[in-house]
Amino acid sequence: MENAEPPKEIDRYRRAFVGAAAIGLAATQFTTVLTAQARPVSGLDGATTERSTAASFAVLRQADAGVLNVGYAEAGPPDGPVVILLHGWPYDIHSFVEVAPLLAMAGYRVIIPYARGHGTTHFLSSQTVRNGQQSVLAVDVIELMDALKISHAIIAGYDWGARTACIVAALWPERCKALVSVSGYLIGSLAANRMPLPPKAELQWWYQYYFATERGRAGYERYRRDFANLIWRIASPKWDFDDATFDRSAACLDNPDHVSIVIHNYRWRLGLAQGEPEFDGLEKRLAESPLIPVPTITLEGDANGAPHPDSSAYAKKFSGRYDHRLITGGIGHNLPQEAPQAFAQAIIEVGEY
Repeated sequence: MENAEPPKEIDRYRRAFVGAAAIGLAATQFTTVLTAQARPVSGLDGATTERSTAASFAVLRQADAGVLNVGYAEAGPPDGPVVILLHGWPYDIHSFVEVAPLLAMAGYRVIIPYARGHGTTHFLSSQTVRNGQQSVLAVDVIELMDALKISHAIIAGYDWGARTACIVAALWPERCKALVSVSGYLIGSLAANRMPLPPKAELQWWYQYYFATERGRAGYERYRRDFANLIWRIASPKWDFDDATFDRSAACLDNPDHVSIVIHNYRWRLGLAQGEPEFDGLEKRLAESPLIPVPTITLEGDANGAPHPDSSAYAKKFSGRYDHRLITGGIGHNLPQEAPQAFAQAIIEVGEY
């Protein structure tokens, strides 16, 4: 079943109003648990809502999709236009725990899957290669869309999720109505990854080289939560997250395939681990840095401490209608969680392009 498109005369303001009527339905599919640490923030329509650092998805769904059984959260009316939100590493679906209600109230059906090796997503067979190369993560998204009978969707993400969203938009533009990507065009190639960077830039990738060693694999296996906490603080130096917020997401790292997927991902980037031959054709196309033809908004936080390109370096990679926005106020790498209103607003607006 294809998802119906909303009438084009319904602009984003009316959609927000109409979508609010469906919030009761959304609440039955998507529930947050609030703590005493909740604080007021402005919603998309200027209304005051409660923001909590301990909000959580009450119910997760599971779907067989390709080689995976994918765990995902869902919000909003089931017949609304679809938005798929893709998380990064070392984060999880809770990066979107405040974005999802805003989109649900605007009338969107929101799908937020755990990437392979994270949370409740698991492999259907113990014999499947634990592959983390870039094209495979995009194939996972297409497989999930097929399993859920979603013909096309707005796709948005950050970090690994942004790269995956860009790949889907580049290789399967007919499946991607529009794109929101934090830090822009992140499609890579093995040839480009072999080129050395200046020392200061290389220093930012210290964990990539650590993971290239068996000591690094053992260290990540043993200290994965400490490791993730450090990355969060480096990547978002002005984000004052609390222990409850971190612990809620860090639970996804307990997935039995997590370490294998992460280590393979970074070793593959450096040419130190092989990909699967069946994906060579996709990687060849990605190595050509294909243009992205779908409507796109790219976002960047003004305090992103993770390695990221300047927006001027990738603006011409988007051949469709395009806009870039710098989100200010000390916003770091995990932009959807640090600036949920700005992220949700970008999705609603790009959907009107």
